[in-house]
Amino acid sequence: MKILIIGLGSMGKRRIRNLKALNISDICGFDQRADRRKEAEDLYGIKTYSTFEDALATKVDALVISVPPDIHHVYMKHAIKEQLPFFVEASVVDDDMDSIIKDVEQAGILAAPSSTMTFHPAIKKIMSFVTEGVLGKITNVIYHSGQYLPDWHTYETVKEFYVSNKSTGGAREIVPFELTWLVKLLGFPAAVTGLFKKTIEITGAEEIDDTYNALFDYGSFILNLSIDVVSRLATRKLLINGSEGQLQWDWNDDYITVYTPDQGSLKHHFSLIDAQAGYNKNITEQMYIEEMDAFIQSINQNRPFVNDLRQDHKVLKLLYALEESGNNAKTVKIEW
Repeated sequence: MKILIIGLGSMGKRRIRNLKALNISDICGFDQRADRRKEAEDLYGIKTYSTFEDALATKVDALVISVPPDIHHVYMKHAIKEQLPFFVEASVVDDDMDSIIKDVEQAGILAAPSSTMTFHPAIKKIMSFVTEGVLGKITNVIYHSGQYLPDWHTYETVKEFYVSNKSTGGAREIVPFELTWLVKLLGFPAAVTGLFKKTIEITGAEEIDDTYNALFDYGSFILNLSIDVVSRLATRKLLINGSEGQLQWDWNDDYITVYTPDQGSLKHHFSLIDAQAGYNKNITEQMYIEEMDAFIQSINQNRPFVNDLRQDHKVLKLLYALEESGNNAKTVKIEW
């Protein structure tokens, strides 16, 4: 199987590493930037191309779309035209999404939108505890995800990549990134009340809103979600209250704590492989490797990926409903 990586920035290079970790070596890359092509060639020994047409002419079998979110749709359309299965990184814009979904389904090709956090070992354990009813009926969920934007890529300035743009800003992007796994855990809410705003000055990202807060109404319980790119300590903290117990997770720990009246507080440990140099120590490569493996297995075994474009689009609509709520100072009901 020959795989073309479209975009050789941070995520494109990560996907090359992921595939090599899975012993997939027939990889080529496309990027218009000569410096990125050279870096990918020097680091990973792959052949790269300066035009998409030249890369495609090498007869590839699948695409990994790792360009900025605002041009995902361009290469998804190419994949459909060429009848190629594709993986696409987490998105935040839905340009042409309705027509792309229709065309993908008519073509019968595999479209695999990213669902990275679903593969985190802590999230997998959390999903088991909830689905097995260990916590009883869920009553409320509180989740905070934050990391100071300049710390995302310490090797380049914020202005150099898409998180500094208004429509693809860092905090805005992370809302659906986190909601992708949260809706797998909790389902989709009926309404949202949200606020978002710029709270500090970040050099190079003057136009973006750096903080998003939302209350998602599930009818019988509430999800309180806080996303930011201002936290100087990179943070992911989850609290789930249920009628029979409580679950806590801090991504700085290698365990999840579950309290029940019968057993008290118990720590449930999990293991992680190291993060790639230059990234926060908790951004383990493990979940990205497993995600790529799931994509490859979906191709080889002709089975669905853990996420699909319809689900992904619904998650984006939650972001847009949050923003509608904030802009109009009202709760927004969501029709599914």
